[in-house]
Parts: sequence; C-alpha cells; structure tokens
Amino acid sequence: MKYSKLLPTIFITTLLPIAAIAAEDEKIWNNVLKPEYFAGQAIEESDNIIELEAPVRAEDPALVPIKVTSKVKQTKEHYIKKILVLVDNNPFPFVGEFEFTPESGKADIAMRIRVNSNSNIRAIAQINDGKLMMTKKFVKASGGCSAPIGANLDEAMSRLGKIKFRLENEVKAGEPNLVQLMISHPNITGMQMDQVTRFVKKSHFVKDVKVTFNGKPVLTAKTDIAISADPNFRFYFVPEKAGDLKAEVTDTSCELPTKRDVCAKGNTYTETFKVQP
Repeated sequence: MKYSKLLPTIFITTLLPIAAIAAEDEKIWNNVLKPEYFAGQAIEESDNIIELEAPVRAEDPALVPIKVTSKVKQTKEHYIKKILVLVDNNPFPFVGEFEFTPESGKADIAMRIRVNSNSNIRAIAQINDGKLMMTKKFVKASGGCSAPIGANLDEAMSRLGKIKFRLENEVKAGEPNLVQLMISHPNITGMQMDQVTRFVKKSHFVKDVKVTFNGKPVLTAKTDIAISADPNFRFYFVPEKAGDLKAEVTDTSCELPTKRDVCAKGNTYTETFKVQP
C-alpha cells in the first residue's frame, strides 16, 4: 500500500522538469521563433494535416530519427506546399524547409537530425491556400550539435559529395513511390572538436537540395547544421513514365555556427538515377 500511494507522487515529480522545459520552449516559440518565421500569421496546432514521429529519448543526440507524415493527398487543387522543421532549443533552431509539389505524391519527409538539449521539435506545414498547421514532439537529448566529429574526418572528406538514390520497391507508374536520397557529407556544425587535432572545425554543411524527375521539381530543401552527418532523406515522387531522377546538392561554410551573414559559397554535387516503372 505504501508503494502504491507513492507511485503517483513519483510519477508527477518525474514529469515536472519535462513540463517546465516544455513550457520554456513555448516562450522561445512565442517570443522568438514564431515572430521570426511567421510574424503576424495564424497557425493552427493539430495532427490532422501532418503528424510528426520522433523518439521520446534520443539514443544518439547527433542521429535523431524524425518523420513528418502528411494526411492529405497532393493534388493540383490542394496540396502541402512547404514544411518547416525547427528545434526550439538548438543553438540554431532552423533544421530545414522542404518544398513539395503535386508531383511529390505525398508530402512526407524523413531524416536524421541533431538535438542539442531537451526540446520541442516542430513541423509547420503550409498548404497551397496559405493556411498553416503545426505539430510538435518533445525529445530528451543532450549534445547533438557539439558531438565530436570522430577520427574519420579525412575519410569522410574523401567521399564528400557522393550521392546515391535507393528505391526499396518496384517502381509503379502513376503512384507515389518512396525513395531514399543519401549524401556523403560530414555536415560539420562549427561546434564540434576534431578528435585528432583537438581544434573546433568551422561549419561546413549542406544548404540546398533539389530533386527533380524529368525536369519537374519533386523536393526542394534548404537545410542547415541540425541535419546529421551524411544527410539521408526519404520522400515520395510520382513517375508517369520512365525517366531521370536527379539530385543537385550544394554546400557552404560559415564563419560562425549560429549566424549566416558571413558564409562562403560551396560546391554543387549532382547525381542522376534512371527510373523504369
């Protein structure tokens, strides 16, 4: 009986720190992030249009798997145009902005991200009529943006810019097909120590991703340091016939990890994949 009486108290006490952190995140969202990205715009919080999947506790804060799933069909009349992903408590909260078209088939996007401390992760969808919908998940993590680069940076740089497409199932014409885009890139945050030299490396990360099929946009993304090393994206496209799935990836280097006013133009890497439905 003593244990059963204590359990509710223990449970509530355990939840209090999480609730306090989540409440602080709402202050950051309301006072900083929402005015910066959506000044004067109304946003409805709901899982009816998109849903966000993320672990409650990250096994590896530098490789946190997240998935945004859409609940509406992509048609010319009504479709999700854009999804913005933010991590409230990251040093640079912007994770990425992902643009979709009716040719995307589904406005779904899955990736691995860095989470630097306990935080809400937010996904905000913009419908083609301008309406904004938001969903969020609270994730417990620590040190994702400053996790050491490791001892294999030279190896990572030797395969810099290599791109691969992977389709796990047989391609079906006229239907949404899931595709995986894998990019070899260390995606250095500018807050990580090189395990060999013991110096903090300047940021160097993928900033633009453009995927087309037969010249028509499928996925266009602007990304930043919160995307994990070796960026890996899963999304959909609809092939009406055989053709070329093409990726163009551009990177950049910035003097400071949390500012984008002094950055150097990087390189563009491309890859084309033949698709035969």
